Amino acid sequence: MANVTEGRGLCVAPFLQRSLFPSQQGYLPGRFCAPVPSLGGSIECCLPCPVTSWIYSDNFETIPKASNWLNVAGMVCTTSLLISYFVLPVEKTSRHYLTVCFVIAVCILQLGFIIPLGAQPEQCHDAITPNDMSSDLMCAFSGACLLAGGFAAISWGFLRSLSIHLQICWQVVPGRKLFWSSLLAGWGIPILFASIALARTGVSYRFGDTCHINHDKALQDYWGPLLAFAAVSTILQFATLGYCIRVYIGALFKDDGTSQSSSGLPSHNGSFKTVSAGQAYRRVQKAIGVQWRGIVIVVIIIVNVVFLAVVFVSMDNTQQAVLQNYGKATPWLSCLVTNGGNKNMCLDKVKGLATPEPEVMAVLILMSLNGIWTLLFLGRASMIPAWIELIRTRFARKHDFVSVDAKRLSALGRPYEIIASPPPQSAYTPKIPRAAVVVTSPSSLDGDTIAALSPHSQQDYFTRDAKYVSPTMSFSTPRPPSSGRYQGREWDPVNTYARPWSPGTGKGGMI
Repeated sequence: MANVTEGRGLCVAPFLQRSLFPSQQGYLPGRFCAPVPSLGGSIECCLPCPVTSWIYSDNFETIPKASNWLNVAGMVCTTSLLISYFVLPVEKTSRHYLTVCFVIAVCILQLGFIIPLGAQPEQCHDAITPNDMSSDLMCAFSGACLLAGGFAAISWGFLRSLSIHLQICWQVVPGRKLFWSSLLAGWGIPILFASIALARTGVSYRFGDTCHINHDKALQDYWGPLLAFAAVSTILQFATLGYCIRVYIGALFKDDGTSQSSSGLPSHNGSFKTVSAGQAYRRVQKAIGVQWRGIVIVVIIIVNVVFLAVVFVSMDNTQQAVLQNYGKATPWLSCLVTNGGNKNMCLDKVKGLATPEPEVMAVLILMSLNGIWTLLFLGRASMIPAWIELIRTRFARKHDFVSVDAKRLSALGRPYEIIASPPPQSAYTPKIPRAAVVVTSPSSLDGDTIAALSPHSQQDYFTRDAKYVSPTMSFSTPRPPSSGRYQGREWDPVNTYARPWSPGTGKGGMI
């Protein structure tokens, strides 16, 4: 930035001579210059940049910064809402593509106010010229987000109003065609008009660290289409509300007419009409009960954006009127010269030359609260327990499975791990099933086997040291014929009462 004293030239304080700043960078129409007669002829003297620092009080610079930090809080709200939409089940969030896209549009709008907080851009290119999107990259980003996000919020608000109107008033269920058409229109139209506005009008630092659309051709390129969509959306909202009121009043009158019939019982025709009115009323009541939050937030966003449009259009008209007739600004400019550039002595003479400071404060604060309003109206109380349950199931320690019998035995005071502790001496010893006992002669069993099979055995089968005693007659593993008690045993047919076999005759018989 050039030195202010060196750039003063033939102009008196606090003005600077325009011819000493020949740079063509920055937003040249943003300079506030006026011709001043001098001995050498007419010269142009300009107010130092930024002009808002001479028009408004010293506290004005804190308003844009405060609104930017409010947008940070709003971004936290909308981001948490989007994460809830993508993580939690739909029955807990009641998410819908119209709602999700609307929240994304609000996030883009907030980015236009948050980007300057991290970038800390320079508002002025030189001592009298503000920066624009061609001389400052952060200005281009913040202005593009502001234009696209504002138009997208209005577009998705319009599509939401249209969807509710079709469902309530015309009983049209939105299908796949409306889904793809909404996606194309909801994002295509804002991108189109934002691109046109950036190409034909541009953005620059008009007040604060956020770049706003310039006044040249802004009404026909951006504000006009934006206000048109907002107007149609408002008409649809009021048309739907009027239909709901008509259905409600119609249901009341039909109910009264039916109850006052002379016969005490409604006729067939009257009953049909009453049922139809009741069904319409219940359908409208259900739709309003589900959609009232979306309706309210859409109305709030529309009001805020329309208020922003009105303030900027008024600001542009006032600025153009002053530039075309410098006589309106003569008292204020003379006051600045007389007081040596002390603006506080001349603030009372600025009235009528610029948008009042309270209006600018109000529009910035209202735009900054959009994210908070979005969470309050589109958020659900059911999301809180859903998040708690999600965190609990993800990070809680998984417990082992415990059977019902173990719980019952534990409640009776008995040890859970029966195998680990032997029963008392007085405990009942389970009997061995009869099917498990091998019927054989006692002579074929050894002493250990008999002791193991005895019901009066004191062997402890309930401790970890219990050993499995393999029975002698076990065929679980193959054994050679000579093993076990069969060793040395011969076949005696007399003992088995079998008929002998004769090799000569091939028949059985006694030898």
